[in-house]
Amino acid sequence: MPTSDVHAFEARATDADLDELRARLAAARLPEAETVDGSRRWDQGVPLADLAEVVDYWRTGYDWRAFEARLDRIGQFRTTVGGLGIHFLHRRSARADATPLLLTHGWPGSVAEFVDVVAELADPEDAAAPAFHVVAPSLPGFGYSDKPATTGWGTEKIAAAWVELMGRLGYREFLAHGGDWGGNITTVLAGRFPAHVLGIHTTFAEGPPGLPADGLTALERKWAEETRDFWHNRAAYAKQQATRPQTIGYSLVDSPVGLLAWILDKFAEWSDTEDSPFERISRDRILDDVTLYWLTRTGASAARIYYESHNSLDPELRVDVPAAITMYPRDIEKCPRPWARERYRRIVRWCSPEAGGHFPSLEVPGYFVGDLREGLAAVLAARSGRTEQSPEVVR
Repeated sequence: MPTSDVHAFEARATDADLDELRARLAAARLPEAETVDGSRRWDQGVPLADLAEVVDYWRTGYDWRAFEARLDRIGQFRTTVGGLGIHFLHRRSARADATPLLLTHGWPGSVAEFVDVVAELADPEDAAAPAFHVVAPSLPGFGYSDKPATTGWGTEKIAAAWVELMGRLGYREFLAHGGDWGGNITTVLAGRFPAHVLGIHTTFAEGPPGLPADGLTALERKWAEETRDFWHNRAAYAKQQATRPQTIGYSLVDSPVGLLAWILDKFAEWSDTEDSPFERISRDRILDDVTLYWLTRTGASAARIYYESHNSLDPELRVDVPAAITMYPRDIEKCPRPWARERYRRIVRWCSPEAGGHFPSLEVPGYFVGDLREGLAAVLAARSGRTEQSPEVVR
């Protein structure tokens, strides 16, 4: 829907940029192998053999042009909000009963997380399934959105920008989904802008701080312990990006192998796999994401969202619009339902699947689409007064 404020956009890397990438990959200097093996071979990070294999495929087999074409088929646009250029995917449904849906990605993700699910959300083969007008923006400093030149672009400002973006597209009221930083922003959207947000679906839920463990089930206690262990022992990346994003940014923008290792490490650790992330996610899908970071030189600017917003979710913020929440078993943060209720006060669907991790749209895309549809259907039913139930769904 191009207007004077919204312009169609096409992603086109130059041949010179792609040639330079391949040359850098061919000239990469790699360290010696890790000093652990067997079941512990990922303990020190991405194993040398795995990285070398992906680097070789990135240089000789990966097709960036195919990803550009997929973005174009969905529909790409840019507009300026708050003085910053924002890139977004926009696919309008052919269905007259479609509802606007905002999808927000996180780090180390991008709009590449949603490319495989947009068409099915917008125009489902099943006529009984809900349909959505899908909008998926690139966060400030990510992908083809502009890089902020000053501080201030934290989650609160991004949420306000998303409301303006949706209004500019003619969507005064809309549904919202997100995970990781996208889940945080979706929570802020629902809490700050209930007049615009019909309801939310999220794979991220964070209760207010200081809640007691009394009354939690054994599984919920395990979730709390795993989340605590993650932040105490496995979140050095977040501390680095929250305190020194510029320092790590030099490596991420200058070295494609460094960028690949930094991101691949998270796909491996945070996915529902036994060893390699490629058990569930193809090399092409991960390289779509990594190459987008590389070509747009956004390793540093994307890392700054941690500097802007790490541990910044307002402890007093409450969400009163209907919410559907899904806790995937291998995600890095899993919130006990009693804690979630203290912030999300109208949970209409709570789902605990049997499989999936931090990147469900890539790991289990079919399940992700079905769960998102059912969650948002429950949200819309609650809005219309057809139901106020909040069933426990386990699959």
